[in-house]
Amino acid sequence: MKDKIVLGKTIDKWTKDYPLLEDLICTKEVFWTNPKYRKFDEAIKNISLSENHVKDAEERLQRFAPYIEKVFPETKDKQGIIESPIVEIPDMKDYLDAHCETNLLGNLLLKCDSHLAISGSIKARGGIYEVLKHAEDLAIDHSMLSKEDNYAILDSDKFREFFSQYSVAVGSTGNLGLSIGIMSAKLGFKVTVHMSADAKKWKKDLLRSKGVIVVEYESDYSKAVEEGRKQSDANPNSYFVDDENSINLFLGYAVAAYRLKKQLDELGVIVDRDHPLFVYLPCGVGGGPGGVAFGLKLAYKDNVHCFFAEPTHSPCMLIGLMTEEHDQVSVQDFGIDNITAADGLAVGRASGFVGKTLENLLSGDYTIDDDKLYVLLSALADTENIYLEPSALAGVGGIVDLFNTKAGQKYLRDSNLIDKMKNANHIAWATGGSMVPKEEMDKYYEKGIELSRE
Repeated sequence: MKDKIVLGKTIDKWTKDYPLLEDLICTKEVFWTNPKYRKFDEAIKNISLSENHVKDAEERLQRFAPYIEKVFPETKDKQGIIESPIVEIPDMKDYLDAHCETNLLGNLLLKCDSHLAISGSIKARGGIYEVLKHAEDLAIDHSMLSKEDNYAILDSDKFREFFSQYSVAVGSTGNLGLSIGIMSAKLGFKVTVHMSADAKKWKKDLLRSKGVIVVEYESDYSKAVEEGRKQSDANPNSYFVDDENSINLFLGYAVAAYRLKKQLDELGVIVDRDHPLFVYLPCGVGGGPGGVAFGLKLAYKDNVHCFFAEPTHSPCMLIGLMTEEHDQVSVQDFGIDNITAADGLAVGRASGFVGKTLENLLSGDYTIDDDKLYVLLSALADTENIYLEPSALAGVGGIVDLFNTKAGQKYLRDSNLIDKMKNANHIAWATGGSMVPKEEMDKYYEKGIELSRE
């Protein structure tokens, strides 16, 4: 293995250049802080996207709200806006405190994207947004719709017939496929979801029940994306949602940050130089957490510190960022198998677009073991009566790693934050779980209880 050549270098040379790679290859938990992290005003100069792009996305979602409210009754209470609650989880913080042998300073909150309407995960943000933007573009280009119209008119045979001439396709480990599939089918598009081997059966079954074509692959996420893209490109009327490179997905996720800011204001949560905010975001290919982190940096600048969380068996973003090779390297290049219970995060090669966009904005990245995900899952259920899927727990352990690792403590010292941590707020971003069938969730819970006894 040490003699294997990756981008012209042996593994031995890679691990000498990046000593942390040794632990990643051994699938150990690590906490990495980004040496390229910069002050916001400096970092944003290198990025072509701006606040105006995010505002444009938010306005588009507002235009679609009457349609969403009409066709998805579960969004009525929010007038067609797909948004999740944020809640304090003090009992879970007490649990973490008791089990981590350190004093976790600040408040711990959970952003419940696990309970977003329509598809029950963070992907209801970017995925649904991109489908809506595509539908709007088509309808406006064909003079069927203007931005001044009440978009509820899209719920009609006329529009469904129009959209049925077009196809939408996506490659997915599960949750993105759900949001793209459900939304596209509702509008009337023909939709195909290319699913990797790790996608859960219940997600495939749910999609098929909505009239979505599901193509299954024996291999991982990257292959599903590659095949999906190839088949879609062969059809001029097909639109491929590219999770690896899509600016539209990214902007759909970024809208979350401004809504979160409003929620925190309503809760009386202060975010400023003396009240830092730490956000822990489960990461697969990077689009969802990347978009959210970008929006948060626009909203809070240097007062927010964003960390990605990845399974020990799928640390693609960490390897891409650390080596600065981004999508030019995969976890498999280094002998890591990319097999994890965190199906939404089972990605071997990170988005180069996201990695390069965030390389000066992201504070760091850490990995978490699958067994720990299950233990945290059952603990959150017991302490707060909140049930998440395993991948969504990746963010919950972040606060512990920040306080319990040398790298985390060094980050706080270097950022002059040590004396401000008692005023800090920590947000674990819960990315999915509310649509998991009960019998499946019961198995997750029991596994967590079993592992916590060991």
